[in-house]
Amino acid sequence: MSSKSIGIIGLGVMGENLALNIERNGYSVAGYDLDAGKRAAFTKRTAGKRAVTADTTAEFLAALEIPRRILMMVPAGKAVDAVIEELRPRLSPGDVLIDGGNTYFPDTIRRLRALEGSGILYVGTGVSGGEEGALLGPSIMPGGDPKAWPVVKPILQAIAARTDDGTVCCEWVGNGGAGHFVKMVHNGIEYGDMQMICEAYFLMERLLGMTADEMAAVFAEWNRGELASYLISITAEILAKKDPETGKPLVGVILDTAEQKGTGKWTSAVALDLGIPAQTIAEAVFARMLSALKSERVTAASVLPGPTPRFTGDRRAFIENLRKALFCSKICSYAQGFQLLRAANLEYHWDLNFGGIAML
Repeated sequence: MSSKSIGIIGLGVMGENLALNIERNGYSVAGYDLDAGKRAAFTKRTAGKRAVTADTTAEFLAALEIPRRILMMVPAGKAVDAVIEELRPRLSPGDVLIDGGNTYFPDTIRRLRALEGSGILYVGTGVSGGEEGALLGPSIMPGGDPKAWPVVKPILQAIAARTDDGTVCCEWVGNGGAGHFVKMVHNGIEYGDMQMICEAYFLMERLLGMTADEMAAVFAEWNRGELASYLISITAEILAKKDPETGKPLVGVILDTAEQKGTGKWTSAVALDLGIPAQTIAEAVFARMLSALKSERVTAASVLPGPTPRFTGDRRAFIENLRKALFCSKICSYAQGFQLLRAANLEYHWDLNFGGIAML
């Protein structure tokens, strides 16, 4: 069996899709997971490809070319520590460990310090784009030990998304915990984006009385201009989607509560620690928390119905002003995010690549 270019530990949907992406772009992959079911699924999905499934850690490590490149796609927290603890005695100087999960950046800093002097190179990288991005091309934000970058750069840049002009959406962002910090702020900005889109929807639906189809057309039009983005695009698609059982707009059928994975909360907490006013992001986090209080909101609505809004002005002009307000608000959210990045760069001495981060 020939040695594989990179190994992936954690064969959930993200890990499996990244493996398929890597293989499609000319590299071979070894996969490992504690779950025998996931190993079996990986074996089936990679049949006929340059991939192998290992049944043990020893078999996994033996399958990799030297220096070993290992991408950990396991849940953030104790699972990452457990993988590192198991692998560390079996790794050699020059091997690279990459944490591709949504890890809180202080954990990445701690792990880098723990590996100092071992010769093992550690990378904490943000991976943005979800399951589809992992398969077709994510935005990748690596940081950590700079000596690792030349070792992992060819593979990470090969699988990353590209802009219309061919620019690769993967660049070294900085030292230490920079990669996971940038991903955290990226997610925080995204929280703000989603909340502002929700508020634009709210005004169209409640104040203008627009139907889901009418709003879908507006968002689709906005996606052809300066607001063009993934979030605006999928908003148009979601508003146009119908519930297959009732035929009603899906947006009116789903429960109006939102969950969160923690990155928006982390961003807001760090902004407070560093003295940066990231109010757009923080308010978006609070809005999600408020949405989760469904029973309280239902009770409150029964005794505090509020006014019935009436709009008598120029609807077309209002929608255009709403577009401009959303665009301006997005700029403010990005500015707050970059203020936070600048403050963290001064605090942690990461040598952040701000231009590269903006492109990502």
